[in-house]
Amino acid sequence: MASGPQLGSAAPDFTLPGGVLSGETFERTDYRLSSARGRSVVLAFYPGDNTSVCTKQLCSYSSGMEAFEGLDADVWGISPQGVDSHESFARSFDLRMPLLADEGRETARAYGVSAPGIGVRRAVFLIGPDGVLRWKHVALLGATFQSLTTLTDRLSGIKDA
Repeated sequence: MASGPQLGSAAPDFTLPGGVLSGETFERTDYRLSSARGRSVVLAFYPGDNTSVCTKQLCSYSSGMEAFEGLDADVWGISPQGVDSHESFARSFDLRMPLLADEGRETARAYGVSAPGIGVRRAVFLIGPDGVLRWKHVALLGATFQSLTTLTDRLSGIKDA
């Protein structure tokens, strides 16, 4: 398994199709990591839409969007399902962050979280406003996820640095 980017190095850039729920509309667009410079980005890789742990994780992050906003951070969910699946998932649970489709798993491979059999490991990468990887957590089994509090604590450290 590839180790992915190292802390303190530039996060691999990517462009992925995705969408975000805005009121009743699911706005589809391409998301490019380098276009988010100037803000921190939380990349939350997750194995699948509408699965129990992924749903709990993304609902937790979605309900904490104000905390992320207060730290000048965007949260992007990334999984191998297509944008249609993401739209259904976002509508079912009123998820307020963009969900990106990494159907070929190229981005998961670039970050070292592509896994045979399960597809993608549950992982979180915190990228600073300068595009540098500041913190990461890659789950071996994926039955748990990093809490909103852990992420906002780590992000406030980046903002204060």
